[in-house]
Amino acid sequence: MRWIIGSDLHGSAEYTKLFLNAVESEKADRILLLGDILYHGPRNALPELYGPEQVFTMLNRYKDMILCVRGNCDAEVDQCVLEFPILAEYMQIVDGGKMIFATHGDHYNTGHLPPLSGIDVLLHGHTHVPACEDHNGYLYCNPGSVSIPKGGSVHSYMTMEDGLLEWHRLRDGSVYMSRQL
Repeated sequence: MRWIIGSDLHGSAEYTKLFLNAVESEKADRILLLGDILYHGPRNALPELYGPEQVFTMLNRYKDMILCVRGNCDAEVDQCVLEFPILAEYMQIVDGGKMIFATHGDHYNTGHLPPLSGIDVLLHGHTHVPACEDHNGYLYCNPGSVSIPKGGSVHSYMTMEDGLLEWHRLRDGSVYMSRQL
């Protein structure tokens, strides 16, 4: 199964469209969104072509493919317009026998680990900075941000298939980092 993983869309119609174009070009079977879907929050500037209404309309076309966790900028009212569940604090995914704990990153992160043993990968967004780092018995991964990259990073997303994680530039899909689980 080929996953495409994105985080921190923050209501940008322009970058959501580019992300969904990547879903098509990557021939993804599933989309995993790591939160902060429709709104930018008080610490972020408005993203380019801010349009939450356009974003939920575009995403709802993919509702049967999307798994999503709640970000700190997501609210219960967002569930009224999004046709896929967005309110889970975290989810666990098994890929090739590896346990992946997916969350937004505002509650569970490398400084505050989830209350579970045996995870192989901690996957979260929230920082807007891509990462792939070994930590005390688990791998920490972050796809970066689709719409508001920080720390000198680029607009990006990840793919996951058969234990291979790849980080892609949103604009052209080129791979700039990879890791085998």
